[in-house]
Amino acid sequence: MTYELYYWPGIQGRGEFVRLALEEAGVPYVDVAKDKSGEEAASKMLLTFMSDPGLPHPPFAPPVLKAGGLLIAQTANILLYLGARHGLAPDDEAGRLWAHQLQLTITDWVVEVHDTHHPLGPTEYYVDQKPEARKRTQLFLQHRLPKYLSYFEKVLKRNPAASGFLVGAALTYADLSLFQMIAGLRYAFPRAMRKLESQFSAVLALHTRVSQQPRIAAYLASPRRIPFNEDGLFRHYPELDK
Repeated sequence: MTYELYYWPGIQGRGEFVRLALEEAGVPYVDVAKDKSGEEAASKMLLTFMSDPGLPHPPFAPPVLKAGGLLIAQTANILLYLGARHGLAPDDEAGRLWAHQLQLTITDWVVEVHDTHHPLGPTEYYVDQKPEARKRTQLFLQHRLPKYLSYFEKVLKRNPAASGFLVGAALTYADLSLFQMIAGLRYAFPRAMRKLESQFSAVLALHTRVSQQPRIAAYLASPRRIPFNEDGLFRHYPELDK
């Protein structure tokens, strides 16, 4: 089976967490908007998914993964599905739930990152909410970012397997997602991250370890990896990175 991923073609966004899992799993997939039909056609397909009265379980928004006859939406839900089928989650129920719990925490973190540049919501441009963005970002960098980094540092150090991964002895989709968070935060807030990184050696070691996985390293070096940019989830606005 070849998976079909529906997401916007010009940004990493939430779709990148799914791309990383598909790449590490080594399974065939089509990144529909980017590889095949273009943004306009993908947008129409997404609208079809969301408005088709014949779909009993319509998705709310991308990313959407088409897996045979299944349409799966929500990043954490897609990763729960892929992880169980492609060796990116533990075999036991407790381990699978723990990986999913960590992914849901990352989902919360993603929202807070997005809200640094769009604190009033996505319907307004960044330039129309700069004062609010500065205040929101200051609070995020001072309080929320260290709290999230401290939590994942603690999880890594308390893993009974002492593997350097978040869950058990092997890499899971949660590790891939934490890698993406660190990569994105380094792009968006390089000054702030440089000040914090010395406190979180286990998190930074995980980022390095994931980047050196053969399939991930090949993906990062390929044109399939969309560069970070100011249309995506992680945005670098120098005036916010203080």
